[in-house]
Amino acid sequence: MHYYAKITKSEGVYQVFFPDLPNVITYGETKEEALKNAEDALNGVLETDYDFGYPLPEPKQKAGKNFHPIDVLPHVELPYRLRKLRNGLSQSEIAEKLGVSYQVYQRLETPGKCNPELKTIEKLSRVFGKRLELVFS
Repeated sequence: MHYYAKITKSEGVYQVFFPDLPNVITYGETKEEALKNAEDALNGVLETDYDFGYPLPEPKQKAGKNFHPIDVLPHVELPYRLRKLRNGLSQSEIAEKLGVSYQVYQRLETPGKCNPELKTIEKLSRVFGKRLELVFS
């Protein structure tokens, strides 16, 4: 998953804005630095927003030469997806279906602490009735 950042040059710096996430703003002295800072800012804000229970807005495709895709890191994206898939069920209920403790499942839904093994992700897909696809793009 990625969001599009709009980069503009103003007063000698490259400013970065995310139209889908207006609270994410950064800059860089060079375009490369601005893109790196954009990834850090995007993932940092999403991690913090998760703690406040804010939903993850669906990214929209942006057109134009000033728009650049910025990836959401897997350890940030997976907790959002799991929360959405849980669909009202408690973490304890999912943990029981998964055959793990509540605390183990809770870490899966915590950006920054989420680091599951592939076998755990396979089990999660079965618990949620989903097909797991692994894509390198």
